[in-house]
Amino acid sequence: MENENGTPEITQAGWLREAEAIKLEDYVYDLPNERIAHYPLEVRDQSKLLVYRNGNIAHRQFTDLPAQLPANTLLVFNNTKVIPARAYFQKPTGAVIEILLLHPEFPTRVIQDAMLVKEQCVWECMIGNKKRWKIGESLKTCVEVGTQEVTLEVSYVDYVKNHVQLSWNADFTFLEIIKALGEIPLPPYLNRDTEEADKQTYQTVYAHHDGAVAAPTAGLHFTDRVFEELEAKGIRRSFLTLHVGAGTFLPIKVESVTAHQMHSEQVVFSRQLINELRASPETIVPVGTTSLRSLESLYWFGVKLFRKETGEFRIEKLYPYYSSQNTLPTSSEALAEVARFMDANSMEQLIGETEIFIFPGYHFQLCKGLVTNFHQPGSTLILLVAAFVGEDWKDIYTEAFENNYRFLSYGDSSLLWGQNAEK
Repeated sequence: MENENGTPEITQAGWLREAEAIKLEDYVYDLPNERIAHYPLEVRDQSKLLVYRNGNIAHRQFTDLPAQLPANTLLVFNNTKVIPARAYFQKPTGAVIEILLLHPEFPTRVIQDAMLVKEQCVWECMIGNKKRWKIGESLKTCVEVGTQEVTLEVSYVDYVKNHVQLSWNADFTFLEIIKALGEIPLPPYLNRDTEEADKQTYQTVYAHHDGAVAAPTAGLHFTDRVFEELEAKGIRRSFLTLHVGAGTFLPIKVESVTAHQMHSEQVVFSRQLINELRASPETIVPVGTTSLRSLESLYWFGVKLFRKETGEFRIEKLYPYYSSQNTLPTSSEALAEVARFMDANSMEQLIGETEIFIFPGYHFQLCKGLVTNFHQPGSTLILLVAAFVGEDWKDIYTEAFENNYRFLSYGDSSLLWGQNAEK
């Protein structure tokens, strides 16, 4: 049954039955270590490209992507940039404490502003070897920033929440400090140390805004050559920023998938992007699951504005499912609400937080296609892909295995057309 906007009606009771019926074991597959791409290809765009549409699967090379997209496609990229977010501090006893930056807390929670803070700041962190770092104990290390030696000191502000204060004795920005001190945090499933080459290969060629602790890896395949071919075909591109957090690697460990903790991530949209989305709602194709989650979150913010629920951009994990489907605006109406909100507040960019969780039963509002890599078994991203293409996700992954595709962050790519794409 559909409402007057053509959106399937879902009662809360009906959605709860669907969600409770999801069994994580149905989204697990065997992934041998040798099928994981531990290193990237020498040339980014030489990866394989699996193309799926309406149950049909074809095998291409990534350089064929422009030919696989309709001329009216709007590709949406996530231009976040991975920061050297992992740092190590050695205690006088010899114990090593690992700190992984997650999210700024003070003096600002806006990531792009937090990069420019000087003297001191507070971040939520993941702490390795935490039991060896006592409350009230400060750790220090020296780092060379340019030609100057700088002392960085870290201490707890909140032991339970893992809020850590970082202070330094020089007139450098926080970004300058961590670039000199930290290392790029590779995904744990690569099971290797970060190498010098990863500073370039684990960034997209269009990475711009510092703040992520993980790369939007679907974009790693793009090169200037591919962009030139996209432009020649008239395929447009636009950018948003979602600063990917470490939660993207957090495995689901609970029986009920809806109980899985989704970490909040910061997302930034420009007024230009809103205009482009409104001008071409027919074929919006996000590059990567982070771009997809961002765009769908943008729709739900429009829903909140449409319903006059709030002016705060925060999309809770299960908001799309608990939200009454009977009063949903169309995608065009939701985007119009966002545009009006930005105009009324003289905003050139919109900053929000999302922890949206997309799994089977979700109805996509903006995104018709998806460029993405092949994801971990039993992960939130497999659930997202299954929501997008339905049960055919199993056939897609079987085909990838049988055709020797490389998996995960440094692996091969796919172009998937969703169930809501034109037939």
